[in-house]
Amino acid sequence: MTLVFASNNAHKLEEVRAMMPVSVRVLSLKDIRFEQDIDETGTTLEENSLIKAQAVWEFISHQKSEISNQMDGVFADDTGLEIDALDGQPGVYTARWHLERRKDEGGRTKVMGEREIFAANRAKALHELEGKTHRGAQFRTVITLIKRPTTNDQQPSVIQVEGVVRGRIAEEEYGSGGFGYDPVFIPEGYDKTFGELPAEVKNSISHRAKALEELVKVINKTYDQI
Repeated sequence: MTLVFASNNAHKLEEVRAMMPVSVRVLSLKDIRFEQDIDETGTTLEENSLIKAQAVWEFISHQKSEISNQMDGVFADDTGLEIDALDGQPGVYTARWHLERRKDEGGRTKVMGEREIFAANRAKALHELEGKTHRGAQFRTVITLIKRPTTNDQQPSVIQVEGVVRGRIAEEEYGSGGFGYDPVFIPEGYDKTFGELPAEVKNSISHRAKALEELVKVINKTYDQI
């Protein structure tokens, strides 16, 4: 079985491939020579995950190559931090939360590197929760799988799964591991942030790991029927 993961992120690919059954071959966007920019215009994690999966599925469907003929499906993920006291913000805007507030009169945003953007995002999270005692939050990952139909007269199947890890926002940054909001997020059952916990611990309890576990269940169930 061959599936395309709609990402070129080396860390994500390694994690995904490690969790997949040995019978599943996972290809990246680079492997199928997909070089298009995908506009994530959705207002929910579910919508953006679907948008990415559909874009790659359409690309594959119009290719006439040995690789495209071998494809059994495409899956894509989208992840957000949802803070209880902020009504679920930043949610779908997690990666660019700070920049949502930094547009000039022409609608342009300041050009910043990824490390600088996430440092600003963390600072914004801490600022928004300053003085608040309720600091509950969760990371949520949604994965969309588009599965090739088993006969020519069927439409592709679309299946969505999710993984959630509950926790709270720390009052300041701790640790330098991980990326993004990891230094300010303390998962339930732990007294250290994702930025302090060893990578193997974080990966075993993370939202993405939980979503991947659900995806594997779907794959094992649905593809056994082919």
